[in-house]
This record gives sequence, C-alpha cells and structure tokens, in this order.
Amino acid sequence: MLLKASPALSLSGGGTNLFHPSRNSSNPLFSSRRSTFSVKAAKGTNTKSLTGVVFEPFEEVKREMDLVPTTPLVSLARHKFHDDSESAINDQINVEYNVSYIYHALYAYFDRDNVGLKGFARFFNDSSLEERGHAEKFMEYQNKRGGRVKLQSILMPVSEFDHEEKGDALYAMELALSLEKLTNEKLLKLQSVGVKNNDVQLVDFVESEFLGDQVGAIKKISEYVAQLRRMGKGHGVWHFDQMLLNEG
Repeated sequence: MLLKASPALSLSGGGTNLFHPSRNSSNPLFSSRRSTFSVKAAKGTNTKSLTGVVFEPFEEVKREMDLVPTTPLVSLARHKFHDDSESAINDQINVEYNVSYIYHALYAYFDRDNVGLKGFARFFNDSSLEERGHAEKFMEYQNKRGGRVKLQSILMPVSEFDHEEKGDALYAMELALSLEKLTNEKLLKLQSVGVKNNDVQLVDFVESEFLGDQVGAIKKISEYVAQLRRMGKGHGVWHFDQMLLNEG
C-alpha cells in the first residue's frame, strides 16, 4: 500500500514538522526508542576493507609489549639500537676526552710564566672545554638511546711543546690541526656504523651536531697554521698571540 502526503503538508519552516520527536511520541512509527543493529562479517571477508581500519594499535602493540624488559638492570628506552652503535659511541667519548686532555696540556704549557702567550693559552683552554662538552653530549645521547656509558683510559699527554725548527706556536697549532682531522675521521667512522646498522637517529645526530662544526674547525685552524708559517718564530708570534687574545 502506498501512502501519499498531502500537498499542503510542510516538513520544515513555518509548517508543522511531523518528524519532530515531541509531536510523534505516541505514534509507533516515530518512536524515540532506538533499535540496536549488529554487523558481522561473513567468513573469509577482509575486515579491513569492511571497516576501513588500516592500523590496529592493540593488535600491533602486542609484539612490542613482548619486547619490554622486566628486569631492573635493562634499559626500558632502548629501541632499534645496535650493540655496535653503543660500542662506537663509547669509543668516540674516549676520543673526545683524549683530545680534550691534550688541549688542556697545551693550555698549561702556554700559560707558563716563561712562555707567557696568553692568547694561545686561552685558545687551547677553550678547545679543551669544547671537546669535553662533545664527550658529555655523546654520554647524554648514549643514555637517551638506552645504552651504557663505559669510560675508558686516557693517555697522559706530553708536557713540552717547543720545537727546534718550527717553534712552539706553529708546532702546537699543527698538532691541533692533526687532532681535529683525527676527530673528524673518527666521527665519520661512527656515522658509517649508524648507516651499516640502519640507525637513522644516530646518523642524524652525528651529522647535525658534529660534522658541520668539525669541518669549520679544520678550516679555521688551517688558516692559523698558514699564517704562523709565514711569520716564523720571531716577533710575529707575539702579534698572533694578541690576535687570539682579542678574539677570546
């Protein structure tokens, strides 16, 4: 049987709205009670295509839950962090501390009363603090990734830096240039360990925090070596020392 509405019937606006719950509460056709429906997929139906869900967190997280350690001595934060990366970071910490130690010995040498080159002393003291800061930054990163910091032995540096042919200023700056290049080489090796183990976070950390600054340091000290070679061991060294002092 077909039901036709009267042409004068208004569904909205100024007319009477027959579909408003308050006006049809007694009409069983317009009952305010809602019916409950349940939808079940037929056997063999792909539930993802039926529901549109492509990520099921409670299902996928089960695998990660199984990997969460329960013993108190194991890091909870460690994730996708290879043992080789952890070991390489500890090696780099040792490199940074050793270089810092040598720079500190250079600072002590140039700060002597019978050497008296305060600009060189300040330069190498600042360099020592910078390398120590790099070591601490690597230690912080090691802890962040769930690794364990293992400090290694530091070799005792020499205490005399005078050179018969080059003089102490040029010899010390050439030594600094060699140390910066060595540090850069070690950083590149650490970066390659991250690439090998598909550790994107480690690669990004080394590249963004260290490699750019290391190239800049090599360029700066290379210019210092070139200038000191031009002036020899004479009075020019004192002027160069004053330049370093003023830069500080």
